Amino acid sequence: MAENDGGPAEKPVESFETCLEELEQVVKQLEGGDLPLERALELFERGMGLSETCRKQLEEAETRVEMLIRKEGKIVPEPFRPANSDKT
Repeated sequence: MAENDGGPAEKPVESFETCLEELEQVVKQLEGGDLPLERALELFERGMGLSETCRKQLEEAETRVEMLIRKEGKIVPEPFRPANSDKT
């Protein structure tokens, strides 16, 4: 018999893309403005959670990229800059 602390089961982390798609849907619903206050608050709370999940995943990806960039045999952190971001 497996032990359970009585707490909720660990929910697997959704992919970045899944979270971002759901966040976009939440924003569209909130922008519609035809929601009861309680539902708007629920969506806002869900959106904040999704935003935090996306932020954490982006930070982890940035850390991985920084660790992979090597110069002269040493790991040197560098910010990731896409080629098209040079336009100012």
